[in-house]
Amino acid sequence: MSVLRIFKIFWIVFCLIHLLNGRKVRNLESNRISTALEEYNRELTFPRFAENIPNVTVTIGRDALLACVVENLRGFKVAWVRVDTQTILSIHHSVITQNPRITLTHNENRSWYLHIKDVQEEDRGWYMCQINTDPMRSKQGYLQVVVPPSIIDKDTSTDMVVLESSNVSLTCKASGYPEPYVMWRREDGENIRYNSENVNAVDGEVLFLSKVSRLHMAVYLCIASNGVPPSISKRIRLRVQFPPMLSIPNQLEGAYIGQDVSLECHTEAFPTSINYWTTDRGDMIISGEKYESISMDSGYTKYMVLKIRNVSPNDFGSYKCVAKNSLGDTDGVIKLEEIPAPTFFTTTEIPSLEQNSRDGNNHIRHKGK
Repeated sequence: MSVLRIFKIFWIVFCLIHLLNGRKVRNLESNRISTALEEYNRELTFPRFAENIPNVTVTIGRDALLACVVENLRGFKVAWVRVDTQTILSIHHSVITQNPRITLTHNENRSWYLHIKDVQEEDRGWYMCQINTDPMRSKQGYLQVVVPPSIIDKDTSTDMVVLESSNVSLTCKASGYPEPYVMWRREDGENIRYNSENVNAVDGEVLFLSKVSRLHMAVYLCIASNGVPPSISKRIRLRVQFPPMLSIPNQLEGAYIGQDVSLECHTEAFPTSINYWTTDRGDMIISGEKYESISMDSGYTKYMVLKIRNVSPNDFGSYKCVAKNSLGDTDGVIKLEEIPAPTFFTTTEIPSLEQNSRDGNNHIRHKGK
C-alpha cells in the first residue's frame, strides 16, 4: 500500500472523529443552555425574599417586631424558627410556640411579622424566616435585647465611718447589657484626692482611698452607664473621724471700757464636738445679758464667737474656747486687754471755708464802691 493511500485513510478517519466530537460538544452546550433556561424560569416563578431581615435592637420590657418580606409565594408556606434552639415559632398562619408573648401577623402573604411582647433577655438571638421550597430558602435576623444598668445592692458598699489615716475601699457593682461602665464622683462637685492627685472622677468598680483625711469626708456617687438610658447612681456617704483641732485668728484682742467686743475661735472635729467658752478662772460662760455665745456649723467645721457687751475692768483677762468629742479635746486662749478710749473733742461753731470766701468777696466788693 502506498504512502499516499495510507495518508488519505488517516485523514478520513480524523475528519470523522472531529465531526462526531463537534456534535457532542454542541449537544452538551445545548443541554447547558436548556438547563440554565429552566433554572431561570423556575427562579422567576419560585418565591424569593424581597429584602434582608433587618437586625433589631430593643430595650428589655419593650415590644420587638421582626419582618420577613417574600415575593411570589404562591402555594408555598412561610415559617419562623429560633435558630439557637431550633424551635419552630410559627408555620404560615399558625403560631406553634407555647410562648404567649409571641404572635404573628401578615400582609397579603407578602410581609410576615413576628411580634414579641415584653421582650426578655432570653429572647436575644438569631431568628430565621423559611420558605418550604426544595431546597429550602431562608433569611436570618438578629434580635438584640439591651438592659439599662442597675446597682447590685448586696455587692455595693454602704455608708461608712472610718478613722483618719486609715485605708478605705468603696465598691460598686452594676448589672446590665452591654456590661455597664462604672465611675465615681463627689456629690458636691469637688475633686477627689486620689493617688496623691486631685481628680474629678475615678473609673472602675472600686474606689480605693489610702490614708484618708477629713478632706475625703463627702458623699460619693457611684455612677453606672452602658449607653442604654437611664444611667443610674448610688450615694455612699464617707465619714472620717478625728479629734478636735482648733485655730484662733487673733489671740490678743483690745477693748476700751464700755465697748462691745467679739472673740473668735474656729474648730474642726468629727464626730461633732461640744464647744463652749470659759473664763481664765475656768468658769463656763453662759449666754445672757453680759455674754452671747454663737456657734455656726459648716460640715465638720465650727465657728465660735463670744460677744462681750459693755466691757468693764473686770472683763479684761484670758478667755478659753474648748472643743471636745469622743476622740479627744482641745482648747485655745484669747487674751483681752484694755486700750485707751478714743478722745472726743467739743468744738465751737467755726465759719466754713465757703462762708469765709463769701465774706471776703463781699468785703472786696464793698471796698470797690
